[in-house]
Amino acid sequence: MNEEERRKIISGDYADGIVEYAISSEEFARYAGETINYINDKYAVIYAPRIRVPDRLIGSVAYSVIPKLYSLLDTSSLEQMGVIKLQRIPYLSLQGNGVLLGFIDTGIDYTNPLFQYGDKTTRIVSLWDQTIENMQASPDIFYYGTEYSREQINLALRNENPFDIVPSTDDLGHGTTLAGLAGGMPNESREFSGVAPLSEYVIVKLKRAKADLKNYFGVPDDAICYAESDIMFGLAYLVNTARKMNRPIAICIGLGSNQGSHEGLGPLNDLISTYSNQAGIAIVIAAGNEGNARHHFYGEINNAIGYTLVELKVGADQGDFSMELWGNIPGTYSIDIISPSGEYISRIPAKIGEFRNISFIFELTTIYVDYVIVEAQTGDELILIRFRNPAPGIWKFRVYGSKITSGFHIWLPVRGFISEETVFLFPNQYTTITEPGNNVYAITATAYNPKDQSLYINASRGYTRYDIISPDLAAPGVDIYSPLPDGKYGSASGTSTAAALITGVTAMVLEWGIVNGNDRSMDTYQIKKYLIRGVSRNPSLKYPNREWGYGMVNIYGTFESLSGE
Repeated sequence: MNEEERRKIISGDYADGIVEYAISSEEFARYAGETINYINDKYAVIYAPRIRVPDRLIGSVAYSVIPKLYSLLDTSSLEQMGVIKLQRIPYLSLQGNGVLLGFIDTGIDYTNPLFQYGDKTTRIVSLWDQTIENMQASPDIFYYGTEYSREQINLALRNENPFDIVPSTDDLGHGTTLAGLAGGMPNESREFSGVAPLSEYVIVKLKRAKADLKNYFGVPDDAICYAESDIMFGLAYLVNTARKMNRPIAICIGLGSNQGSHEGLGPLNDLISTYSNQAGIAIVIAAGNEGNARHHFYGEINNAIGYTLVELKVGADQGDFSMELWGNIPGTYSIDIISPSGEYISRIPAKIGEFRNISFIFELTTIYVDYVIVEAQTGDELILIRFRNPAPGIWKFRVYGSKITSGFHIWLPVRGFISEETVFLFPNQYTTITEPGNNVYAITATAYNPKDQSLYINASRGYTRYDIISPDLAAPGVDIYSPLPDGKYGSASGTSTAAALITGVTAMVLEWGIVNGNDRSMDTYQIKKYLIRGVSRNPSLKYPNREWGYGMVNIYGTFESLSGE
């Protein structure tokens, strides 16, 4: 790949598209002449000039081609999970030895002693910073960003000014916190230890999503968000690095999106499923913090009047945004619109390729409505509704349906992408697991308060849109004592905190199974089953359920169950 092609990967003048190159040669031929960057043996990303990208994007490409936008999911625990009790058993003493911990996030504070051995050498085997431009980037890092080796990081740590040598930082601290929780070295003076402190790290620092993609979906310019394509490249990098080193890897994904079908499908989910079914790989995903956000509506068509009314309150400070309506087959859905001033847009018929650009007289608002009658990945109907300059007040949508056998769902964007004042008036707290947490093969983590064992108030609830069980497992995730950048400590809450802790637990299981030879075939799905065997449960609840999944992780309980006790 030459320098001009490399620049397209990071340039805002080029739009990204995720494509399957294992499709027919005729279909793939439409991308001839574009720069193509291959993720694995199925997916690639194409980079097309923005000037050639049509305004009506969905009418030109499949919805799955457009990268979805992902947000960070977070803003005493080891005893709760049985980690300390298990580590005290001499013949087990599982601490992640021989296992890699992989993170696709905001980077890491590599100068923190938590990520170093006692001799002050690094525990990070490699770090790919997608944000640091490098026109000589190798195919190993997909031709963009900069990769730093263990040797380079060690050289930096010996230098008086380490960032002169390895200038990668974690300005937000999210990645540092998750990495520390999963495997940070014990710090006795601060009474802290990660779950698997003998593991080593592979880190991906994600670059921010391109402006054109944020603009298309109406995400604020200053929102912290990442593109699905970059996450896929990051995931492939983690797995490829583990394969080169012939070591098992436990991967934490503390990101989430309300875009997509909420049934674990789409390019990123497909890649996660592929890797989750391979021996020596554990993938843990945060469930999301959308349970009480009022961003989800569920409705069933009222047969008496022929429609269901959806009321959306748009906040006074709300900028552009989008929302998605998903309906199950064989149903066909359509909508009409009533603005806050009462202006009425008549029912838009459900037809293949139907698109409307609607301008309102009194609100000065424009709404784009795209109908995808048969969405390629799911076969279900999608209605994408994009607001430009939305007027504050109550917007009403009447949803009509024919051949209906079940209900429909509508999702607003996740927290951070939309005003807190923009909500459904009659929301539904269930089916709020963010993507890719609806993946059936990965381990989806929800959070609880270890002090009173109550569910985290913001935790997303299951199940998936087709009632597959998610979340899978619960771990501590409220006011968790956690490492922060610059060697500081504080508290963290959220489902990505819980996901980091469970990632550390899966590293312990990988050490027992892969490294110690007790189950060399174990993959993510099998590890999930091992952990389910040992869960702690509230005797007054029925499991699995939409809030807790199968129960609270207890790794000691897992090995106790294997002993036959």
